Amino acid sequence: MNATAPSRSSAGDVPAPRPGTTPVGLGGPQPVLDVVIPVYNEEADLEPCIRRLHAYLAERIGYPYRITVADNASTDRTLQVAERLAREFPEVEVHHLDEKGRGRALRAVWSASDAAVLAYMDVDLSTDLAALGPLVAPLLSGHSDVAIGSRLARGARVVRGPKREFISRCYNLILRGALAARFSDAQCGFKAIRADVAHRLLPHVQDTGWFFDTELLVLAQRAGLRIHEVPVDWVDDPNSSVNLVATATADLKGLVRITRATFTGQIPVHRLREQLGREPIGVEAPGVSPSLVKQLVRFAAVGVASTAAYLLLFLLLRTMVGAQAANFTALLVTAIANTAVNRRVTFGVRGRAGAGRHQFEGLIVFGLGLVLTSGSLALLNHATHPGIVLETTVLVLANLAATVLRFLLLRGWVFNPRRRRTAPEESR
Repeated sequence: MNATAPSRSSAGDVPAPRPGTTPVGLGGPQPVLDVVIPVYNEEADLEPCIRRLHAYLAERIGYPYRITVADNASTDRTLQVAERLAREFPEVEVHHLDEKGRGRALRAVWSASDAAVLAYMDVDLSTDLAALGPLVAPLLSGHSDVAIGSRLARGARVVRGPKREFISRCYNLILRGALAARFSDAQCGFKAIRADVAHRLLPHVQDTGWFFDTELLVLAQRAGLRIHEVPVDWVDDPNSSVNLVATATADLKGLVRITRATFTGQIPVHRLREQLGREPIGVEAPGVSPSLVKQLVRFAAVGVASTAAYLLLFLLLRTMVGAQAANFTALLVTAIANTAVNRRVTFGVRGRAGAGRHQFEGLIVFGLGLVLTSGSLALLNHATHPGIVLETTVLVLANLAATVLRFLLLRGWVFNPRRRRTAPEESR
């Protein structure tokens, strides 16, 4: 797969498909699937693993495949066992590294592989191989970009001790809290990724050990890629040589590093999202719009800032020009600024085209808000002689109601995407 394919077709006017979004062709001599088994001193477990995996693939997979043993600096007979199996099975290859590290082994093999889909699984085959088909299928179809086996997803069946269960759940809880991870199981040794996507992400993944999985998944999520989760049947290997304390410590250090790299811009998340992220859904159904939650959050943030600015201006002007004039001026100034900020930040409208119309229609919305706030103020002064505290409280409540009305009108009328599509030049 060519990781440096141009972003536009040869015609120059039709965008080429983004990596990971088109179905994989199953014909041709090169393998469609490359399953990597990273190993370190696994001379006893390697042969039964390869024989079982090869038998499964030969029986269940209807397209070319490869099994790659990635030996990362084993000091026992693991490499000799792997080479003997490669001589016996044409589909088995061996890749030897002189340095340890599961992440290092996966990066080396995946970067060099010519397969369309890259997978890996642990040598103990703790995960039932029946999950391999559901893991790979959405990548072949173009539905998803990355796929992971999950021991924590609904429907998974897991047999393991309470210590590992506790550590696994705590780690994934930390991921959700610290990195806003939306995937449920970062460390299950059963994953797959589209090769064209992997070639874009791997240069930005620094870890060479056990944190490699987490770093890759966090980067994929932030790049706007679709991560498919498969609930698995998983039986713990009681003879596993993984040092849980050392692994957990390294993972926590990795969390700190990737958080810092994201904030400093060391990881070019925005550029990766532009290159790899899936396009917004083109919704045509009346009354249905994508990004409602994001729009609400952004509008609320703009609204809080506008309300604070409005109150500040009102309090500054009230003693000079009176309550009604102060209300009108403060609301007018913040309304113009609010429309401009919401145009760009909340509703994603760029460029100067249509800006004048948007401000005009925004002022109509402002007029409705003015009627609501000024009417509340007039009714209050007609009914009683309010002090500044009561007057300010009523204005805040009225302004909040005007804000809700403002969002509905801005979203459904002023910046309605269906209206923008009827004027193609505005979106250019």
